[in-house]
Amino acid sequence: MAFADTFKVLSDPERRKILELLKKGAMSAGEIASNFNTTGATISYHLKILKNADLIFERKEKNYIYYQLNISVLEDVMIWIASLKEGDTNANEE
Repeated sequence: MAFADTFKVLSDPERRKILELLKKGAMSAGEIASNFNTTGATISYHLKILKNADLIFERKEKNYIYYQLNISVLEDVMIWIASLKEGDTNANEE
């Protein structure tokens, strides 16, 4: 996924809040949803978008699905941003 798409996914405040919650560790959809005043379907929608952007991944355990951060995509974005700070003219967008 290109950086522009990643930034678009990150532009939503609810998705950013989900990522903040997941930095504490893996959580089920129900645990995530308990932190919002919205429907479960809305949370599922945001989880799907985050998963499609490779910002999170899921792990199935018995009857539950647990979501975790995928740090590698965030690290790529941070490296790109750091290269701008350093004035690196060779930084390329995916």
